[in-house]
Order: sequence, then structure tokens, then C-alpha cells
Amino acid sequence: MAGKYSFRFESRDRKRPLPGNLIIGQNDTETTTHVVLKMIGYALFYRERLQIEGNLHNDSIPFQPDLVWLDYELRPKLWIECGECSVNKLNKLAVKVPEAEIWVLKRSMPQAEHLLAAMAKEGLRRGRYQLLAFDPEMIDELCGLLLSRNEVVWFGANFELRQMQFEFNALWFDSSFTVLSF
Repeated sequence: MAGKYSFRFESRDRKRPLPGNLIIGQNDTETTTHVVLKMIGYALFYRERLQIEGNLHNDSIPFQPDLVWLDYELRPKLWIECGECSVNKLNKLAVKVPEAEIWVLKRSMPQAEHLLAAMAKEGLRRGRYQLLAFDPEMIDELCGLLLSRNEVVWFGANFELRQMQFEFNALWFDSSFTVLSF
């Protein structure tokens, strides 16, 4: 493991009660961008039992999700990939987790568009994937602010308006994001 980052969450959004603390381990192949995308994804998609790199309890799924939410029968209902993700993996996920929403979080719109083009070229199933692209300057700034211990105050996010607001280590962020469907 290359690093470990702790996040102390405070939610000011009554509709999204976040847990008080979260620890994200950084594997040797992961960048700080990957860690930041996991943290944002966790806050945006939070629900009880959302796991980071969770145990799937299923040997027929040969992949490790960045974020996953399992139903009470331990079937994936939400699968989130952060950063780099191969088209081949996405293609197999459509079959292996047929009941799950599949989201891919990307640092920037050009990265999301590049993935969309690759998915179209490879003929992936339509109607199975959502891509979420962030402002790359915001992601870079968050990476620059990332410490081993971090404070996050979550004010809210609105998927209809494509907007989120939060404080990260005492700096205010009010940013938009883009959602693309495939």
C-alpha cells in the first residue's frame, strides 16, 4: 500500500448523512487523483453500506470495484469505477453485474469523451453506463490539498443541476460536473 488517507466528514445536507470518518488506502498503482475521485464518489453516491473496494462475496466476478453498494442478498446494485478503467472491464461488468448501475468517474470531460468513443468503437451495450466528468482544475487543486488527515464539510450536490458544494481542508468548492450516458 502506497499511502493511507483519512477523511473526517461533516454533512450539512440533511438528505445525505455521511459517516464521521472514512479511510481510503492508496494502492501502489493508484494516483492521488484516484484517491480524490473515490472520496468525491463516496460523498456523491453515499448510502448506507456503500463500500470502498468492498468484498463482493462472489467468485464469478473477477473484479474489484472502487465503490460498491450491495443489496441484502449481496448482489451489486451500484458499481463505481474511478479514474482509469478499461473498456474490456466495462464490457464484462455489463454481464457480471446485470442489476447494478455502473458509473465511471473521470477527472475531466476530455477523458470521459475518450472513454465514450472507445466504448462505442468496441460496441459495448447501450443503456448500461453513466460517466461523470469533473472540472480538472478542481481535481488538481484537491490533489494539491490532500493530506494524510483531511476535513470535508459536505453542503450538497444536485444531479439535476449538475452542481456540488463542499469544503475541503477549509477551502470552499462550488463546482459543476457533467453526466454522460452510454
